[in-house]
Amino acid sequence: MAKKGGGAADAALSALTGLGFAVPRALGPDLGPRVGSALARRLGPLTKAHRIAMENIAAAFPEKDTAWHRRIADEAWDNLGRTAAEYVHINTIWDLTEARDPKARIQIDDATFARFAEIREQGGPCLVFAAHLANWELPAVAAAKHGLDAAVLYRTPNSKPVADAILKLRKGMMGELIPAGLTAPTKLAKALQRGAVVGMVVDQRFGRGPVVDFLGRPAHANPLLANLARRFDCPVRGARAIRLEGGRFRLELTDPIPMPRDAEGLIDVNAATQAVNDVIAGWVREHPGQWLWMHRRWR
Repeated sequence: MAKKGGGAADAALSALTGLGFAVPRALGPDLGPRVGSALARRLGPLTKAHRIAMENIAAAFPEKDTAWHRRIADEAWDNLGRTAAEYVHINTIWDLTEARDPKARIQIDDATFARFAEIREQGGPCLVFAAHLANWELPAVAAAKHGLDAAVLYRTPNSKPVADAILKLRKGMMGELIPAGLTAPTKLAKALQRGAVVGMVVDQRFGRGPVVDFLGRPAHANPLLANLARRFDCPVRGARAIRLEGGRFRLELTDPIPMPRDAEGLIDVNAATQAVNDVIAGWVREHPGQWLWMHRRWR
C-alpha cells in the first residue's frame, strides 16, 4: 500500500511540475518572466528566505542603509522570478549566432567571442566556473552552443518528478549532464581526460570544504574545481551572465585565472578555491541585485 501511495504522490507532484512549466511556456519568453518577477517580488518578502536575504545583504554591505538593502533584496526576487519563468524558454532566449546581432537577446563582446574561439581552436581540457547570477543556466548553454565538447555538473532536485522534468529541459542544450554525487568527481575527470570543457556552479555552501573569505565573511566553499585543476593542471576560466533590460543578457568569459601554487609547483587547492571565490565576490559586488541572496551561504 505504501508503494501505491508513493506512486500517487509522485504522479501528483509530476502533474504540478508540468503545470508549473506549462504556465510560463504558454505566457511566452517576454510575458512569462514579467509575471514571474511580479509574483516573486510580491510573495518573496513573505517568506523566511527573505529574512535570510536581508541578513546576508546587510552583512555584505554594512556601509549601505536599510532602504538600499531592501532594494537589492527586491531586485534579487525580481531576478529569481524571471529566471524561474525563463527556464522553459532557454532555447528561444539563446539566439546568439556568429553574426552577433546587436538586437539579439544574447550579447557577447569581442573579448569573450575571441576567448570562445580560442578554446574551440586549442581544445580542452578546460574548467569553467559560474555562480547564481542573472540566469545562471545560460553559461552552461554557451559551451555546447559554441560547438565545444562540454560536460556540466548539476544538482539534482530531491523530487524525482521535478528532477526528471528539469533534466528533460536541459538535455540537448548543455552537453553531457553529470549529477552531483559520489560518482561526480570520477565522471568529471573522465570528461577532462577526453579534452572536454567542464563547467560547474561553485558559489553554494559546502560544509566539508575549506573556509574562504567571501564578501567579507568566512564561508565554507566547494574545492572540487580546484582539486580537478590540480590533477589536470588545465586552464580555469570564469563565465557569467549579466541581466540587461528588455529580457536580454550579456555573457562574459574570462581569460584563464592564475591559480596559486604550492612549494612543489602544484595548484594549491585551498588558495585556488579562494581565488575563484574572489572572482565571484567581485561579480556580486558589480551586480548585487542579480545574485541569489536567499540561500544560507554563511552559517
